[in-house]
Amino acid sequence: MSKLKSSIKQDKVFTARSDYQKSHLHNIRNIKNTVSFGGGKKAIENLHKKNKLHCRERINLLIDKDSYFMELGVLAAYGMYEEYGGAPSSGTIFGIGKIHGRNCVIVANDATVKAGAWFPVTCKKNLRAQEISMENRLPIIYLVDSAGVFLPLQDEIFPDKEHFGRIFRNNAVMSSMGIPQISAIMGPCVAGGAYLPIMSDEALIVEGTGSIFLAGAHLVKAAIGEVIDNESLGGAKVTTEISGITDEKMESDEKCIAKIRELVSKFGHNERAGFDRIAGRDSVSDINEIYGVLPEDSSKPYDTYELICRIIDVGDFDEYKPEYGKTIITGYARIDGWAVGIVANQRNIVKSKSGEMQFGGVIYSDSADKAARFIMNCNQRKIPLVFLQDVTGFMVGSRSEHGGIIKDGAKMVNAVANSVVPKITIITGNSYGAGNYAMCGKAYDPRFIFAYPNAQIAVMGGSQASNVLMDIKIGQLKKQGKEITEEDKKKFLAEVKDRYDEQTNVLHAAARLWVDEIIDPKDTRKIISYCIELADNNFEMKKFNPGVIQT
Repeated sequence: MSKLKSSIKQDKVFTARSDYQKSHLHNIRNIKNTVSFGGGKKAIENLHKKNKLHCRERINLLIDKDSYFMELGVLAAYGMYEEYGGAPSSGTIFGIGKIHGRNCVIVANDATVKAGAWFPVTCKKNLRAQEISMENRLPIIYLVDSAGVFLPLQDEIFPDKEHFGRIFRNNAVMSSMGIPQISAIMGPCVAGGAYLPIMSDEALIVEGTGSIFLAGAHLVKAAIGEVIDNESLGGAKVTTEISGITDEKMESDEKCIAKIRELVSKFGHNERAGFDRIAGRDSVSDINEIYGVLPEDSSKPYDTYELICRIIDVGDFDEYKPEYGKTIITGYARIDGWAVGIVANQRNIVKSKSGEMQFGGVIYSDSADKAARFIMNCNQRKIPLVFLQDVTGFMVGSRSEHGGIIKDGAKMVNAVANSVVPKITIITGNSYGAGNYAMCGKAYDPRFIFAYPNAQIAVMGGSQASNVLMDIKIGQLKKQGKEITEEDKKKFLAEVKDRYDEQTNVLHAAARLWVDEIIDPKDTRKIISYCIELADNNFEMKKFNPGVIQT
């Protein structure tokens, strides 16, 4: 196996790059810290006065002491729903952590955000949690404390396939798959939301704070004229002793969480998928140097091998077709002992087999062909795939079109779409156009997808988009017999570019759950390793069927 060695010098360029990336990361951390308080410290204090814990306090008690909790979707709904006062983390916290050594998906409503009401992105986030549970056969714990659907936006959350009802459908499917689901009713649980805990396999309820019913006291009075309070309608005593819809009442949040831990401690263990792992070894280069690898300007080239050697174990890299299709790097390696196949965009300018110079980050016919074949190899050998995505798209122009770039691109997209081994995608820079698809973007079912703080996702870059739109606008005006001044051109270009830059920002992507999380680059090894550990919990792997891939 060949060794990757770093040739980066820690000079002024390295320091400038490192400072730039750390500045981005610092900004993301500050935003996450603010978001972590949900509706604010005062709202959390009000919960405490009601003898309730905040959702993050509940999760900290639930998981094993001092263990890792991989929170996902922290920035969901960031910058959205501002006209309604915002929805930090979309009013729901979810992630994966260990309970008595067993990995579990945990979903908790944040009652400090609109009483835990469900916004459209809240629904999307909960569906993503269930998807991760199903794909990796992980038990799921729901800590329910929600006022139900946010009514002003009900048309965006209620009737469609990927809306609220899909969650209850998933409850049923997951139970049939043998995936344990435990719900703790720790606050209101109203209307359609009442189905989630009751369709779980076991439902606990906290006395004095938990309640569950299809219609609350106010609606009951309006609908049928009956006067009753919420506790008498669907409190802990009623639901455990009269209706029997919950299984056991608990005295407090703390005792309820202790009970969940006790239940989980008796879960059996799944047969493993069998991904190969040996004792992990550190990367050959200091992982903290990763900040100095990535440029300040996403259009500038850099050597992706420098990134890879800081992620993989001791620099051991068995490269596949190293002299062919050089704008995509493919090879076998280990990350924290796990065998992985790496597909990465080479951002350096490289020389093709014919001697021509090829742009870094662009997918050419030869690199697409190589990547498709490598992906098939990994599926045949049961090796998880890691995509390091920094791509500006497929090569265009007459030479590429005549050479069959669409056919070769289709081969790669086909292989990615039909791949059955776990795929973990990390967007390390650009993610433009069909390159996003070929490098396993969100539409291609990666088990997990992450982004670095400098990542950008769009059909194309802001400069290219503004120029294309400008050409269209000029053509439209000419048809109308009008001219556009140079000043108007500059103003239009600036407006389009500003709008595009805002939409390509990684915060925009995280808010809409196009990525599972924005991560610190130096945590890349730890996160990939944990994701493969989670994926290894699902022993059922379908046979790889590459479909029609022309050779």
